[in-house]
Amino acid sequence: MTYDLLLAFVGFAFVSSITPGPNNLMLMASGANFGFRRTIPHMLGVGIGFALMIALVGAGLLGLFDMFPLSYVILKTLSVIYLLYLAWKIATAAPIDRQAEAGTPMRFMQAVAFQWVNPKAWAMALTAISIYAPDRSIPAILLVAAIFGAINLPCISSWTVLGQQLARFLRNPHQLRIFNGMMAALLVASLYPVLWSG
Repeated sequence: MTYDLLLAFVGFAFVSSITPGPNNLMLMASGANFGFRRTIPHMLGVGIGFALMIALVGAGLLGLFDMFPLSYVILKTLSVIYLLYLAWKIATAAPIDRQAEAGTPMRFMQAVAFQWVNPKAWAMALTAISIYAPDRSIPAILLVAAIFGAINLPCISSWTVLGQQLARFLRNPHQLRIFNGMMAALLVASLYPVLWSG
């Protein structure tokens, strides 16, 4: 990868990681509901899971989509259904006492698995491999995955911090329900590019 291409890739990784999407919205909601510390496994699952996804997509899954275009349509449909389910779960979540250990934020392996049904993660991974590792060589794929992982984790963590800070203004159950409802609506809105893309 040339220096200019590396700079372009770093910019792409930063912008796509810091902008709103299912992972970031769910991390912000988790930060508000459970705090930063209890959301760490979720954050690590997103960061590590996404880097792993890039590596596996580049190592062969991209070829599967090339051979069987219908598989991408099936994946897209399942992703939308699962995200709608998650939005409903967020919207109907019962407010919890942050001082208690009640409630369960997303666990590490759940967050790793979630990357495989996250439409934005798929778009990011497919774009990263297609543009920045077009030869699909293992060193190029691993470099793209490593750089993306290093940039992604701090970006997504900032959304958890934002949610944690917002929690100071969400002091009663009614406010938290409104916040969770807004996060669910934004999660559904994040499906717009997926549903109306070609």
